[in-house]
Amino acid sequence: MRFGPRFGSALKWLIPGMGVKRWLLLLFGGITIVSLGVGYLLVDVYRTWTFPSVFYYLTLQFIPRAWRGLLFGVAGVAAITIAVLQLNRSLLSAFRAPGQSSLADIIYDHRQRGRGPKVVAIGGGTGLSALLRGLKEHTDNITAIVTVADDGGSSGRLRRDLGLLPPGDFRSSIAALADDESLTARLFQYRFGEAEGLNGHSFGNLFIAAMAAVTGNFERAILESSRVLNIHGRIVPSTLENVTLWAELRDDGEEVQGPDRVEGESQISKAGRPIERVFLEPDKVPGYPGAIKAILEAELITMGPGSLFTSVLPNLLVPGIASALRASPAIKVYVSNIATEEGETDHFSLDDHLAALEEHVGRDLFAYVLANDKVDVQFPPHMSVEAVAPETQLGGTYQFITRDLVDRENPWQHDPRKLVGALLNLYSTARANTTAGQSAGL
Repeated sequence: MRFGPRFGSALKWLIPGMGVKRWLLLLFGGITIVSLGVGYLLVDVYRTWTFPSVFYYLTLQFIPRAWRGLLFGVAGVAAITIAVLQLNRSLLSAFRAPGQSSLADIIYDHRQRGRGPKVVAIGGGTGLSALLRGLKEHTDNITAIVTVADDGGSSGRLRRDLGLLPPGDFRSSIAALADDESLTARLFQYRFGEAEGLNGHSFGNLFIAAMAAVTGNFERAILESSRVLNIHGRIVPSTLENVTLWAELRDDGEEVQGPDRVEGESQISKAGRPIERVFLEPDKVPGYPGAIKAILEAELITMGPGSLFTSVLPNLLVPGIASALRASPAIKVYVSNIATEEGETDHFSLDDHLAALEEHVGRDLFAYVLANDKVDVQFPPHMSVEAVAPETQLGGTYQFITRDLVDRENPWQHDPRKLVGALLNLYSTARANTTAGQSAGL
């Protein structure tokens, strides 16, 4: 049987875990008790008073008592239901935006997200933002861990001028997880044009910088900014230390002039030479306790998508983060980028990405690899990128899952819904297999 959207929404009040049925039962119980009291009073009046003959018809005494009781009961329940729904609509009209879902839908979605898996997402840039946009539809138990090695653009200027940790990736993650993303994203990502002192700065970066000044520290600024924008989940740094990302470059056999080492995340992709390895300076920095705690409590951990050498690896190079990942019982997945990145992973295959990760942090951080298998896409001519094919020679080392993950409008990026759908399906399957294995071992 299929119900209309209005009736289907009303039925959600009866779903277990909504936290509503007990109060509805109490409401109807109270109405029943009051009705009994009124009924006793009316019976006494009926027996002691003499009424005009018209009351014989008004009280439907020509209908058998059982049918009268049923008729009045149905009419009463209908009246109560209509009254509660209309009162609910009137009271909430001031708080619910036009076109927003019904109250039942809002509460149902909130309860479902509250029961969603505990997910830790490690990455940065547009890749992490796409993942977070998809995740927030399914769970509120999200922790995004972002690097603090960014030193370019607006973030780099604020880092140098005010001594702040770079706010850029935090800003993008807040915009992605915000409740009203369409407006918040535009506001937070807005960049000022030609204006003295403001040119190139994004509003979100300035907002976080101002919040840090008001609250006294960067950590508190991110927390309060997240509360102001009512985000789903939380965003934490991999470390609170002021670190610099360095890269050692290798000779690719071509006549390319330049240093063998490059300082600064923003300069690495501009060097024009293949990257041998990246490292942090100082290298023995403590991991942020909130990030480590989230990793140890997580049920699903994703590494990527995001720039391999400048977004993903800087997080994993923090010793405490890597140690927590090894100790975590979560299902750990590396999400491969859809396309190579100019100046960073030129001509990289999927195995090249995995080899770079293994060389930096070992091969024991994750067991699953999620890759895109929709490679027959056209990239804009001005972008010197190519699709990362899902072929691999490492079948015995990892479990590979391939899906069509391409965003049709921006084919070099992940589609948030496709990506999260594939991840949650992987999570459900892996968890079911783990449970089955544990049951078989008993």
